[in-house]
Amino acid sequence: MQLAKSASSRKAPAKAAVGDENFALRSLQDAFEADKRYAASDDELLRFYEQMVLIRRFEEKAGQLYGLGLIGGFCHLYIGQEAVAVGLQSALAPGKDSVITGYRDHGHMLAYGIDPKVIMAELTGRGAGISRGKGGSMHMFSTEHKFYGGHGIVGAQVPLGAGLAFAHKYNEDGGVCMAYFGDGAANQGQVYEAFNMAALWQLPVVFVVENNGYAMGTAVTRGSAETHFYRRGTAFRIPGMSVNGMDVLEVRAAANVALDYVRAGNGPVLMELQTYRYRGHSMSDPAKYRTREEVQEMREKHDPIDAAKAELAARGVAEDKLKDIDKRIRAIVAESADFAENSPEPGMHDLYTDVLVESY
Repeated sequence: MQLAKSASSRKAPAKAAVGDENFALRSLQDAFEADKRYAASDDELLRFYEQMVLIRRFEEKAGQLYGLGLIGGFCHLYIGQEAVAVGLQSALAPGKDSVITGYRDHGHMLAYGIDPKVIMAELTGRGAGISRGKGGSMHMFSTEHKFYGGHGIVGAQVPLGAGLAFAHKYNEDGGVCMAYFGDGAANQGQVYEAFNMAALWQLPVVFVVENNGYAMGTAVTRGSAETHFYRRGTAFRIPGMSVNGMDVLEVRAAANVALDYVRAGNGPVLMELQTYRYRGHSMSDPAKYRTREEVQEMREKHDPIDAAKAELAARGVAEDKLKDIDKRIRAIVAESADFAENSPEPGMHDLYTDVLVESY
């Protein structure tokens, strides 16, 4: 059998993609490094602080309600990662840009301005919940706010996010999709299929890896050959950015760089946000795969809320003002819990609704 083809019968090598000579993987990182922290006004930083405190207090209350048996199924808390959602989504245009994430979704919804009452009602399976009590913690959804989940299948939101970006481009509405996933989901094959299509079609999407270090409970060094996740787009010519996800002003600065690039029609960006969750993967996870000392060090030295509070104090913002914010947030969260507990569960007739797309 002749294994080698003659020179004349061989196919000509594929031509390099247009712009190969100008492609620089680190171009966005360099621009970000040149001006690494967003110059927020006092009012903006106070707003970031307030949003992060809202997420923290809301999640703490959700943990309490879970312990009381008022929240069933799985419940994945966002405590420690607040600066990611707040910093990134503060740069989005509500009602124009879309957001999609995995099952650790409460914080993203709160950061996008969705009413804590309907989120807590959904957590407790009440009819007043944002998904009518049918989605629970992992499957919240709001087309009104362009928030498309809340997805329980690991990594499934990434190709869906590429689809949302395709819709933005097809409809010429100027929107961008922000698609979140975790370091564990980063090893899913469907993620890279989505990367390829998004790059090929220059879709307006920002892929965000929230790297909290442990996936479900396995350290990234044990589960990933390439632990620098922002490099994972290299094969698809997607520029990557590495960001400290515990600093809300650094996150916002990076978001501005990424969104400017995407909105200019250049295609997708991959951002890796190094962050940390203080609780287990879910409420049922005792997190014995890490030491108490490690968690304590992150809380004491890298907490995003404490960092914002310290910066506000350095700017001369009175401590009483910050205490008033915390007091007001606690009241909002308590009200959301009361609303949820006093709302009725879905009626039996709702078992047959939202199954098929039709009139009932």
